[in-house]
Amino acid sequence: MRDHIDTTFTSSGGGVEWLTSADPVAYEDAIAVMDERVARIAEGAPEAVWLLEHPPLYTAGTSAKDSDLIAADGFPVFHTGRGGQYTYHGPGQRIAYVMLDLKRRRPDVRAYVAALEAWLIRTLAGFDVQGERREDRVGVWVNRPELGRDREDKIAAIGVRVRRWVTFHGVSLNVNPDLSHFNGITPCGVSDPRFGVTSLADLGRPASMSSVDAALRDAFAPIFGT
Repeated sequence: MRDHIDTTFTSSGGGVEWLTSADPVAYEDAIAVMDERVARIAEGAPEAVWLLEHPPLYTAGTSAKDSDLIAADGFPVFHTGRGGQYTYHGPGQRIAYVMLDLKRRRPDVRAYVAALEAWLIRTLAGFDVQGERREDRVGVWVNRPELGRDREDKIAAIGVRVRRWVTFHGVSLNVNPDLSHFNGITPCGVSDPRFGVTSLADLGRPASMSSVDAALRDAFAPIFGT
């Protein structure tokens, strides 16, 4: 069970560089930047976390099924090398591309994914939202009993790739996106009607992107070091 995984990834030094893009970044450009940065990190450059938003788009991970693309709705679809299935990215969603050298920290991908979940859960707690893990579903979930018995909504997704023990891609946290845009896909392959998608705004916890960024930074060090 992921709850029993030690999610400590103490840095061996050097510091993590935090980057923030004010304007939406085209997906192809983001991939190119990550590829270049990951190569440099593998050679000893500082690690990085890049905070950004994308224009509306869908991405398909290595486990994506064609049947899970219900309707592209005019949005571009990108097939990417990250793990996972289909997901949506767009304005109002904070993307954190996390580029860490696990050789300097802890070469354990399963524990790394659990650490990303722990990071998101700690971040959400700062907004009085109780995020939770699920054994059979990667990501962070929120119970929604007011919407029905056994109802749970996903508020944050995770998709990672590792090259030469350096991580890239990362997490997406729904701050205030247009949730109807998720209707064009089966998000992360989860089709059970009990499970939906939510955001901080949808939960009645509106937040600015800058406050979310601050919360992500504050929650990062206890798990990953500085």
